[in-house]
Amino acid sequence: MFNVQIQRLAGNEDISLPQKMSEWASGFDLYAATSESVILNPGERRLIPTGFAISMPQELEAQIRPRSGLAYKYGITCLNTPGTIDADYRGEVKVLLINLGQEPFVINRNERIAQLVFQQVPVIRLVQVDELSDTARGAGGFGHTGQS
Repeated sequence: MFNVQIQRLAGNEDISLPQKMSEWASGFDLYAATSESVILNPGERRLIPTGFAISMPQELEAQIRPRSGLAYKYGITCLNTPGTIDADYRGEVKVLLINLGQEPFVINRNERIAQLVFQQVPVIRLVQVDELSDTARGAGGFGHTGQS
């Protein structure tokens, strides 16, 4: 288990802190800390504040992901998905939303807008070599199998 510190930022005492909506949920729902309702028009993107900052151990990263219900019902999703919050970041957590739907979407203060998922980050050491080992796939990339 990892301890993650959370700080509610001034002026956001009425905003819900991130919370899991079921016992086995992997993500914590995030809430909009907008000063007033925001209209997100089709094709428009906006950075939405959440009203909190976090401090987590260096073995973790936090990922911001879309809420499936908003994506399915309204076409509201996150750009740069998953958005990565590094362990050394101490600023306000914000969510980059885009409206891929057909209608304007209203984001109200304290409305659930995304989810936050924590992942353990392995320690990696990159080792430069002159050649890589061979595999059956080789350098086959996008669409190399001929299937959609």
